[in-house]
Amino acid sequence: MARRLIVLLLPAALALSACGESMGERAATGGGVGAATGVIFGLLVPGISWWGGALIGGLGGAAIGAATTEKKQ
Repeated sequence: MARRLIVLLLPAALALSACGESMGERAATGGGVGAATGVIFGLLVPGISWWGGALIGGLGGAAIGAATTEKKQ
């Protein structure tokens, strides 16, 4: 059950992590979505604490969000 939930949540979290127009907005939304996903991941996976998951997810989400800035046309 936990694996199914993770498989469903991770793609949604990755899709939402790039919301925003500026690099700062994308980093903020990516960090928030990453932290929330990390908490869920930490609660479902044995051996990972919820705060550790939130920290890793938040940092990873912020980095991915900042790295995926929208291309101006």
